[in-house]
Amino acid sequence: MESKDKLPLSRAEKTLLRLLQADGRLTNAELAQRINVSPATCHRRTQRLFEEGYITGVRAVIDPQKVGLGALVMVGIVLDRSTPESFAAFEAAIADEESILDCDLVAGDFDYLLRIRVSDMADFNRLHTSKLIALPGVRQARTFFVIKEVKTNAPLRF
Repeated sequence: MESKDKLPLSRAEKTLLRLLQADGRLTNAELAQRINVSPATCHRRTQRLFEEGYITGVRAVIDPQKVGLGALVMVGIVLDRSTPESFAAFEAAIADEESILDCDLVAGDFDYLLRIRVSDMADFNRLHTSKLIALPGVRQARTFFVIKEVKTNAPLRF
């Protein structure tokens, strides 16, 4: 979605975003060649995409198994109250918890859906008993262990 204060993206900029999304290691020269512009123009366009928030970061995708975090767990959290204060307290409390990869406020059976990486079930049990159930306002935590990751980190389609 584009906000009103941002210029619309050109075809070349959309292609640039798609290329970087597929492979963030492409050099400026490679990107310039692929979108048929000069390296200087490519650099200016890439900088604009960063400055305007189209690109929010660049990072390597790490294999969780290789770093000992092979267990993926989804946790649905229900808070005891649905107030702005209880939501804010919960969100502040989980902000620094490194095991929690994602936390989304959702509509439906849960207030929040967490995506958590741990080494194994015992590791999750420690996290659950020491942190998750102690988070402010948590009435219920429903846990789902992922058996197989079928599709993950799919590129955005635009």
